[in-house]
Amino acid sequence: MAAETAPAPASPTPVSTAPGPPAPAPLAGWGPPVPLTGWGRTAPTAARTLRPRSAEEAARAVRGCGARGAIARGLGRAYGDAAQNAGGAVLDMTGLDRVHAVDAEQGLVVCDAGVSLHRLMRLLLPLGWFVPVTPGTRYVTVGGAIGADIHGKNHHGAGSFCRHVRTFDLLTADGEIRTLTPDDDLFRATAGGMGLTGIVLRATVKLLPVETSLMSVDTERARDLDDLMARMTASDHRYRYSVAWIDLLARSAATGRSVLTRGDHAPLAALGPRAARTPLAFRPGSLPAVPRHVPPGLLGRGSVGLFNEFWYRAAPRRRTGELQKLSAFFHPLDGLPHWNRIYGPRGFVQYQFVVGHGAEDALRRIIERISRRGCPSFLAVLKRFGAGDPGWLSFPMPGWTLALDIPAGLPGLGAFLDGLDEEVAAAGGRVYLAKDSRLRPELLAAMYPRLADFRALRAAADPRGVFVSDLARRLSL
Repeated sequence: MAAETAPAPASPTPVSTAPGPPAPAPLAGWGPPVPLTGWGRTAPTAARTLRPRSAEEAARAVRGCGARGAIARGLGRAYGDAAQNAGGAVLDMTGLDRVHAVDAEQGLVVCDAGVSLHRLMRLLLPLGWFVPVTPGTRYVTVGGAIGADIHGKNHHGAGSFCRHVRTFDLLTADGEIRTLTPDDDLFRATAGGMGLTGIVLRATVKLLPVETSLMSVDTERARDLDDLMARMTASDHRYRYSVAWIDLLARSAATGRSVLTRGDHAPLAALGPRAARTPLAFRPGSLPAVPRHVPPGLLGRGSVGLFNEFWYRAAPRRRTGELQKLSAFFHPLDGLPHWNRIYGPRGFVQYQFVVGHGAEDALRRIIERISRRGCPSFLAVLKRFGAGDPGWLSFPMPGWTLALDIPAGLPGLGAFLDGLDEEVAAAGGRVYLAKDSRLRPELLAAMYPRLADFRALRAAADPRGVFVSDLARRLSL
């Protein structure tokens, strides 16, 4: 596999905790403050931005970022405030967008952190390779995938993204570029570390071999939450991918009624003659973009209730072997540009938590509370997580994870979610930092047992606090 020659990396051990030299004056080229927000469009703040196009430019930007520090930002798909830095600096990493090498025999790609999963799919699918893990959107950069240690519908078997990362180059606060492997503590702190240990510049990722760009999908309806969990527990191991949509407005005997969708990459033999002529074609469709201005209240309890009723009734009781496009199975909302606008000007909160095996009663209580509260969520999905990953702040742990979107203007939402946080923490679970914008900091240590290790390594590697974000300040990370 050919790759560009890179400077010899420094040792991956943390730097000294001794105070460093004073911060240099801000670098010329930083733009004026601009408003930034997460994908949920909540908690907007303003920061100066710069779009480096090389590792050297990124290093100069970090050295000249100013007293409020800097944070890297990719395509802005973190839902909360993880890629914001009020009054400080934000590095737009999409300028580092080169794919340096592809080993089509070994299934390895070397690329810059600003390369998106969308671009990797377009490049790699014709070669018979697919990204090892993808979340619900393909518009995520590789750097963002590492910083959030993203997960997908295959976590029960494949784990999260960083499990498939062989190495990455990290720009640290001292201006050094370090090549890290999974054996390094700094790798484990960066995996899921939300960009607070440094800036990922380049990564080597192991890929998944596929024969076609289609999915073979089985769909079935579950009458309630217990029925759903029994089906997933009994047979998820037969599928590479598994996810369930849940009607969170259903109540009483129908609480947790769901549509369970599972599948795998379709083999070449499953395609008809026409599709077999171009088995690896990747042609995601697109609808017109959502208008910039959407009236508030469009997604209320009544409209979402009608949608949920239709979606559940329209799903087959059981259907096997349906061929679907990759984009339809993994990223249905990517076909609707700016879909986050449909929640209106106040935006929405995406709330995702995980509780472990043995805490199913807590999951039931939380879903019952959401149902009684009448939260109008049409995007609510349940998945099973497999073994946890080595990242100290990685979100997944063995158990059950529920994600739901809630309009931010729902009365009393903050207090309601605070109550859910407490129940999640009491059950030994955690919330996902890449989607959070309102967690109380006192709950964080109970949710993330390696938090103290993360804080200690961060203090050693970045004693001046160069890398910082609104999320970090809010949670004292």
